[in-house]
Amino acid sequence: MEVLEKEKYSIKAIIKYAGAFIAWVVGSGFATGQEILRFFSSYGYASYFAVLFNLVGFIFVGQVILVKGYEHRSEDKFNHFLFFCGKKLGAVYSWLVPSALLLVMSALVSGAGATLSEYYGINHYIGSAIMAAMVLCAYLIGFEKLIKILSMVGPAIIIFILVVGLITVIIDFHHISEIGEHETELAALKPAPLWVISAILYIPLNFLCSSPYYTALGKSAKNRKDAKWGAIAGAIIIIIVVTIMNTAILLNAGESASLSVPTLYLAKKISYVLGAAFSIILILGIFSSCSTMMWSFCNKFFTEGTRKNRIFAVITSVIIFIIGLFPFRDLVGIFYPLIGYLGLIFIACVIYRGLGKRISSRSKLL
Repeated sequence: MEVLEKEKYSIKAIIKYAGAFIAWVVGSGFATGQEILRFFSSYGYASYFAVLFNLVGFIFVGQVILVKGYEHRSEDKFNHFLFFCGKKLGAVYSWLVPSALLLVMSALVSGAGATLSEYYGINHYIGSAIMAAMVLCAYLIGFEKLIKILSMVGPAIIIFILVVGLITVIIDFHHISEIGEHETELAALKPAPLWVISAILYIPLNFLCSSPYYTALGKSAKNRKDAKWGAIAGAIIIIIVVTIMNTAILLNAGESASLSVPTLYLAKKISYVLGAAFSIILILGIFSSCSTMMWSFCNKFFTEGTRKNRIFAVITSVIIFIIGLFPFRDLVGIFYPLIGYLGLIFIACVIYRGLGKRISSRSKLL
């Protein structure tokens, strides 16, 4: 333990891992505002309790998964599902997650089609096809190059979303007392009857499918502190953005509740030019998340870089394009809560492992 504590962290490395950590989360569900609208804003003022709950959850779960990846970096065949959940349950999750990834990637591709359709009038099918092709190309360049791209894309998306959110909050803050008037429209979007259930579901939604990617991200770290603080920094930044965007959406609840891409509406309301720029940022957000998911999915079945792996990646792109032809709002409303429920036991296992080590260490000190 003493050796670990003396490890020097690198600010540059922490920023890199924080950016890569953020890149997964800021997909179409997050960047379009549809995810925030459903899991947080739909509960009105109570949404802020859900945000606080997720602050704790994201920080703890995120750093546990990345650190465990780093600690097992020398094990080529390390399976984090078996490590956290045991042989039987871990085996179930090892095969369940690829199916869930396929569903989420389809929703992301559909989100790209919805974004291009709402702002530029481009046919939904064409927009989805463009995104599927971009994701395939990104996967074929390899994981290390992908990380370099995503570590830059993630922060850029976050900064842009923050700008839109902050300006909206400043301009529309006088509507804060009117949020309760839109309770009926917002309630129809709730993924669960109570805010606490929605808050709990949001954690496995973001960490079940992403765990193979986050484990690999931890493995790529040069030391434990870079992995740990990269995850913590990324988690804090994400929740700050959620808080601001949740407020911005609530202040425009009447319009936001009926839109597929509420954040694009907010950007366009500020400035048409800002809206146009933000539409590009949204596409990058969708691209970043979908690319990381493609890596996790395809590498589950075939070794990266092989001929079979590349052919499988092409087939996968076609499948997510076909499923992504369905309406974005419908896919998010069905797939996202489902994945949240499926991941509850996995997150419980991660928390148990994370807390168990801390309790054991304290017991030895006493």
